Amino acid sequence: MKKTLIAVSALLLASSAFAATTHATDETVANAQAGANTAKEKLHEAQHQGEEQQLKAKHAAQGKSDNLSSKASEGTQKTWNKTKEDTEKGWDATKEGTQKGWNKTKEGASDLKKKVTE
Repeated sequence: MKKTLIAVSALLLASSAFAATTHATDETVANAQAGANTAKEKLHEAQHQGEEQQLKAKHAAQGKSDNLSSKASEGTQKTWNKTKEDTEKGWDATKEGTQKGWNKTKEGASDLKKKVTE
């Protein structure tokens, strides 16, 4: 009986330490994802600016930089790039929200399991 009580006490102590580690890890992962998303957004913005500059340079080389269709093409390119960036931001936010929800579900299940075993 005494050995069982010691084993259960050790198990409860270990499970609370594990839960604290898991929570800290989830926060660390969320922070890392946010940093990665920021870096990815900056990279894509730079890529899109490069594409837009290439298109302007192409039109200038063709002597069409003041042409109405060239201006429309450049505007369309800029709008499309902005749409892609905003869609990606929305997708990243959705992924992060889903991950946070899943983490809360796991924590709730763990808490419920603790209550049931107590």
